[in-house]
Amino acid sequence: MAPLTSGIAHLITTFFSEKQRRGVAVSQGLTATGGVISDYTSPPGAVYRAHVFTSSGTFAVTALGNLGDTVEYLVVSGGGGGGKWAAGGGGGGGFYTNVSGATQGGPSGTLGPAYPVSVASYTVTVGAGGVGGSTDGANGAKGGDSIFGSGSPNPITATGGGSGGGYNNAGGSGGSGGGGAHPFPSIAAGTGTANQGYAGSTGNAGGNNGRGGGGGGAGGTGNPAPGPGPAGPGGNGQSSVIAEGPGNAITYAGGGGGGADLGPGGTGGPGGGGNGTGPTGPAVGSGTYATGGGGGGCGNTLISGSGGSGIVVVRYQISQITATAKATGGAISYYGGKTIHTFTSTGDFNVTTGPISNIELVIVAGGGGGGDYYGGGGGGAGGYRSLTGVSASPGPNTVSVGSGGAVGRSLLAGSNGANSSALGYTSTGGGGGDGYNPPSSAGSGGSGGGGAGTDNGNRDSGGAGNTPPVSPSQGNPGGSGFSQPGGGGGGGAGGAGGPNQTGGIGVQLPTTFQNPASQPGPSGGGLGYPGSSGYYWVAGGGGGADNGGGGGGPSPAPYAGAGKGGAHPAISGTSGRANSGSGGGAYGPDGAGGSGIVLIAYPS
Repeated sequence: MAPLTSGIAHLITTFFSEKQRRGVAVSQGLTATGGVISDYTSPPGAVYRAHVFTSSGTFAVTALGNLGDTVEYLVVSGGGGGGKWAAGGGGGGGFYTNVSGATQGGPSGTLGPAYPVSVASYTVTVGAGGVGGSTDGANGAKGGDSIFGSGSPNPITATGGGSGGGYNNAGGSGGSGGGGAHPFPSIAAGTGTANQGYAGSTGNAGGNNGRGGGGGGAGGTGNPAPGPGPAGPGGNGQSSVIAEGPGNAITYAGGGGGGADLGPGGTGGPGGGGNGTGPTGPAVGSGTYATGGGGGGCGNTLISGSGGSGIVVVRYQISQITATAKATGGAISYYGGKTIHTFTSTGDFNVTTGPISNIELVIVAGGGGGGDYYGGGGGGAGGYRSLTGVSASPGPNTVSVGSGGAVGRSLLAGSNGANSSALGYTSTGGGGGDGYNPPSSAGSGGSGGGGAGTDNGNRDSGGAGNTPPVSPSQGNPGGSGFSQPGGGGGGGAGGAGGPNQTGGIGVQLPTTFQNPASQPGPSGGGLGYPGSSGYYWVAGGGGGADNGGGGGGPSPAPYAGAGKGGAHPAISGTSGRANSGSGGGAYGPDGAGGSGIVLIAYPS
């Protein structure tokens, strides 16, 4: 993110101080809360505040000011899941914005209407990615809609990405359309939604050597399978600067690549699209969280990729910032005399005035996925490390934010979450929860996954936490399964997982980062999540199956954004929330771990 230079900050501060001293009216923008705060300048000198929602919540306006009563927005829905068996890639989520100068998603490019606000609360819904197809010939699921606002004026809705077609099936329509599968004869791909995305592509009908078409993206159509070559690549996504300002464009809603019976799968489109797969690779990929990327389709042996979750960003002009940033990267905000960089996805922390010493650093890795079936264990929380006195030299310095692990399939364990790292320190991804079917076992990691319990009385142990060991500890072990059957809870950063299906308690972020403007609501939508007391909690363990055990702390509520365990026969576990680092709940097609987060603060 482009910083305010010392000269600009000084001029702005001096100008407003002098105006106030002389009794001249000073321009003042909205006062609002919700989401992660990102402040930046935009030529020719306007200062903006963006509220970035990677999970559902509330945008609450508490005062209007005198810089207008409308806000700009970007609404991106969840991407569609890829299909199974010579299948089409999932369509990217719908991309809908009214930011002047931006390119709208879809062929026509018409921007959305202005959105007037008053002193009121506005609902923000962030759509989940569609689950990938898991049985031969199955389509993926359509992505969830993302919505800003409710009532009057009409809510702004981005339509979920279309599903990738499974063998011999058409792709589904949505924000962008899903790719069609290997067809007998040619079968249509899904279409996109006006002003939001493009169509997917049909597959290749080459005998038994079938290849799926790529899913459409917000910036271009999906690509067909090129004859005897790889399956179709996903369509391009669309970029926007609304979240982090000029010079920091982020690309969203790329289409998923198609899958192939023979040869390689198609690559995912720029903007978070997952790779398709075939016998010669690449590995099947899910859409990237908080981008609305479509999931990759698969060949005939693997499970297809799920779509990435969406994002909602709301911005407006504010009057002044009295502090200066000494670096670029992430969403920059100012609170308590500190400059804070919040990384919800991988990026660069580039020191521009430094070196910087006395940094306070929080690194949360991705949570583990929950285990499958009704004896499965909950996913362990990603490792949590809170450090002070850290230094950073001129960069760029890569900041990696780990993705959550996938939920277990076919009665097996969930996958471990991915590591997060920054400024020479690493937190380890959470261990996957144990699956019902032996020889599955719980994963070890930042915090360990929960063990499984089975009908024959087996009680598997939970995975180890704080692996590899660091001091202070980055996490705790998962709980053991028990024989009803039921799975143990995943370990949390604040405590071990329980044998009663309750995930280990998370931790509350340091007070440095508890800016009231970013406080989450009762279900999220800010920095961190509600905990066993208060807000700003992360890194809770996922709940184990089989009675809907809570995650991240004492039952019955899931805390810290952790997933809730499922209950046999019909209640699926839930996934850990975006940027929580919490484990996923056991049992069902949902139950992936939550992605991590990295926070960097230094004196302004």
